[in-house]
Order: sequence, then C-alpha cells, then structure tokens
Amino acid sequence: SVAMGSLCREVITLQLGHYSNFVGTHWWNLQDASLSYDPDTPPGDIQSDVVFREGQTLGGHVTHTPRLIAMDLKGSLRTLRQEGSLYDSGKDTSAVTWEGSVMMHQESPPEKNLFLEDLDKLDRGQILAEADFYSNPQPQCSGKKKPPFKLCTMNKIWTAADTNSPASRESHRLEAFGQGEALLQGSVLEELEDRLHFFVEECDYLQGFQVLCDLADGFAGLGSKVTEMLQDSYGGRGILTWGLAPVSHPDSTPMKDLYHQLNCTLGTVHMASNSSFFCPLTLRGGLSRRPSSPAAFPLLSYDPSLWYHSSSVLALALDALTSPYRLRNNSVPMWQVADALAVSGRKVVAAYGAVPFPMMHGGSLPDALSACADALPWTPLSACSEPGDGGRSYGQWATLKGFEGQRLISSLAPGTKPPTPLHSLHSGEDVLASYIRSFYPTAPLALQLVSSPSKLTPPFPQIFSQSLCAQGFLQSQPPPPGSPAPVVSSVPVMTSLQSGPTLGPWLSEMHRGVSSFDIRRVAPSFLSQGPEMYDYQEALEQLRLLARCYHDDSGGVMRSSSEEDEDDD
Repeated sequence: SVAMGSLCREVITLQLGHYSNFVGTHWWNLQDASLSYDPDTPPGDIQSDVVFREGQTLGGHVTHTPRLIAMDLKGSLRTLRQEGSLYDSGKDTSAVTWEGSVMMHQESPPEKNLFLEDLDKLDRGQILAEADFYSNPQPQCSGKKKPPFKLCTMNKIWTAADTNSPASRESHRLEAFGQGEALLQGSVLEELEDRLHFFVEECDYLQGFQVLCDLADGFAGLGSKVTEMLQDSYGGRGILTWGLAPVSHPDSTPMKDLYHQLNCTLGTVHMASNSSFFCPLTLRGGLSRRPSSPAAFPLLSYDPSLWYHSSSVLALALDALTSPYRLRNNSVPMWQVADALAVSGRKVVAAYGAVPFPMMHGGSLPDALSACADALPWTPLSACSEPGDGGRSYGQWATLKGFEGQRLISSLAPGTKPPTPLHSLHSGEDVLASYIRSFYPTAPLALQLVSSPSKLTPPFPQIFSQSLCAQGFLQSQPPPPGSPAPVVSSVPVMTSLQSGPTLGPWLSEMHRGVSSFDIRRVAPSFLSQGPEMYDYQEALEQLRLLARCYHDDSGGVMRSSSEEDEDDD
C-alpha cells in the first residue's frame, strides 16, 4: 500500500434517511469523543480534520463541525440548525426599514428532549460529571423532579448536541423507490449541489464521499440519484456507500414489507453501479421479507428491535470500517480501499465485525486470537453468511481498532516453547495476518491496526456484558454478584470488508425474491411514481448479471449461461 503520511485528505459525509441519521448520530458522537483541544496532548491515530471542519466560536475558541449533509423526513432534524452553524451568529435581526406597524409571526422553537436539556446543563456546569447520565438521570440541580429519560424508546427522533449537521434538508414521507428518485430535482437538487460545492471548494485534497443511505424505504431511490450525481460530477473521487437497514420497522404490514424488499433490491443495484463500492449494513438476518434471527454478539446485550440500540452497534463497526482512510499516518485513500475490494465489477462487498473484540485485559493479541482458533470472532453485518468452502475470497480488508495498552505479540521468557505459531511472530501485523490466512489461505489481504479505541460517551447505550471492564476488555474474574457493572468507556473492535463467492448466492436470493411475483399485479402502486416497467426489468437483469460475477470459477470449470439461468429460476 502507499502510505499517505500525515497529509489530510478530506472526506464529505452524506446521511440520507431516518435510520442513517440514527447510525450517523452515534458515529459522529464517537468521533467527537476522540477530539482533543489540548495542544499538550499527543494526537491520536485518527486525523479528525478528514471529516471535521475546524472553526472558532464567537469567543475565539477552536471548535469542530462535521463536514456533513444530512437529509431526513420533515421534522426529524428539528433540533439541528438547517445552516449547520454551532452557534448563533450574533446578528441583530430586529432592525427594519419599514415605517409602518409590523406584526411578527414566529414559530416556537422545537422542544428539546430531557437528554438534550441535561446536555446543556453539563455545558453550563450544572451537572458535574458525564457519569450522571447513566447513574443519576435526575440531577440534584434540577429545579423540579423529572422522569428519567429513555433514549431507547425514541424511534422517531433523537439527536445529540454534538452532532450538528452543516446542512439538513427536510423532505416528504418516502415509502417507495420512485418517490425518492423524483425528489432529487428542482430546488432540492440545486440546494444539494450548492452545499456540496461549498464543502468541495474549501477542501485542499478531497479524497471522496462516504454516503450513509437508508436501503429499505424511498431514500434508496434518493440515494441512487445522489450517488449518480456524485459520480457524474466527481467521478475521480472515491464514493463509498453504506446501505443501512434496521432489524424491524414500526407499524409494518405485509405490503410495507414487500415495499422494503423492492427498495432494498433496486437500491443495491443502482447504488452499487454509481459507487466505488457498496456495502449493506444491517443486523437483520436477511433483506427478504422473512429474514432469519437478528445478528447476535457474545459480549453485547442489545434489543434488536430498538433503532437506538442497533444503530449504536453499526456505528461502532463503521468507526473501524472507515478507519483506513482517516488515519493520521499510513492512511490509505478511499480509491485504494475500493480497488482492493471491487475487483472486476464486483462492487458489492460484505462487512463482518467483532463488536467488541474479545481480548483479555492485560493479555496479548496472540492469546486472544488463539482463543478463537476454531472460528472467526466476527459476526455478519451485511446479512451475508461467512464463506464455508475453504475461505475463497477476491479481496479482504481487516481492521483491528482499540488495542491500546495491550500487547500485540507474545512476551514469552527466553527458551519457552510458543504454545501456538501465533506466539512466535514478531509483529502485530504478522500475528493478525497469519490468523486470518489460516481461514482464507489464498485470499488477497490488506489489514491495519489502530491503537486508539472507540471512546463511548453518553448517549451511547450501555449494552455490554458484565464480563467487560471499563476499557472494554474481558476481566479475568467476573464481578461479585450484586455489584454494579462498570460503565464501559471504550471498546476494541475488529472488522472485515470482504468480496467473495458468498455474495453470489446472496444476490441471487435477492433476485429470486422479487422475480417470483408480477409487480404489476401484486404492487402496482410501487410503480405509480416510477420507475417505469422497462427500467424495473432492466434493474433486475443487472442484478442477475451482478450475482453471476461472484460465482466461483477457481476450479477451472465454467458453467454455461443456461445453467446460471436455472440457478436463478
């Protein structure tokens, strides 16, 4: 790989859709927790200026705002400023030149939830410690007693004060792919282009765009048009698109489930075509109408039905998945990450994650990986199964983030026989590469180790096993019965992005799922606002051909197109 040194290559983030903004809120909070304003503190592994814009408050203090454009349903971003500024401009807008009488009609500002109110109190010093958010949701300084806030119940809206969107656009309710496509025109398109140009022109070395887009509703159509526009206007930059889907939707019906399946299918085809690579991210057991059980994590106790919970897990994984092109040293640009994975037109990749990575406090990486010798420690994050035929893969990018303070190699006494081959290696990179290649012996592999962990601050939910210590590592002794579990303030995470034959059956199953019925008879309203029937059929054909790109031909036997067609039937 080509080391980029400390050169800052900026990234612009777009968040399209309600669930994407749930994940994005957690992700930006993780980034904000890692910011340091102390010049005497050594900089961390992650270069914050890649995704943040540095500015100053009215008092001259250095601050950071995300280089972000967020789009959501009308009212969903109500506590964020549409222009994206963190602070009031201080301008006096009361002066008018009209000499007659003036009547002003002003809409009341959106009411903040209890969590945001207490965040304001924390800034003003009325709450003494962040731990109060977990241990004492009714601060003594409050004027009146309030019921404890429960962010886990907020599927409609929740935002944190440090997740300000530099640009937000409210839109109408979007249920079908065609509605999202139709939205990006006229004034909406002009405003989006203006905000993009603003960010692009202030960047010195723009490396590309990371797009978080809802996959199961009409935002999939909007995301398809947005990525198409990015490809047309900034084709030389990286466009990494993450298609996000919750485990479940509130008030769902069989027809809505069918719409979700159709949106996922069309969104995958179009966004993969328009992006450097496309990766679905979901804790669902599949993107069909009848998925299997949600993803399970041995060291997490989360409620898959709560968007607040599931989005936090995906945000933790995304923090590691996006690390390679955000590093301060040895950063790898977006286009290089994409080129390592999207080989020969295979632009759909699958994500896997160990959230958190099971590493013993005071232990070593060889010890942790040796304990996982029988099976890889990660869980599917793209509703795509792990390869089971000798680990064939066209490319893999693995990241271990957050081993800070732990040993990457074994520290055996001289003359001691290593208990495993991993304990005889002399670098963390060699240890991790040797372990992964034991499962994928012939697959191209790129990997990176990032020392700094993902720092967790309120409102990140405490959904971790009691066997973890405050730093997110396994404790050698479980806590005594009845003792309070420690507040986990950081965790190590291991992720893997993969392109391989296992995606072929996954894409073929998606194709079969929507080809098994006549959409004009079953769901004619889906086509009422587009796409046209011809475009719909062409998209399904593109999906079938895309699935064929992943069929494994390593055995040297080519199957005929008729055999492929029989598989699709």
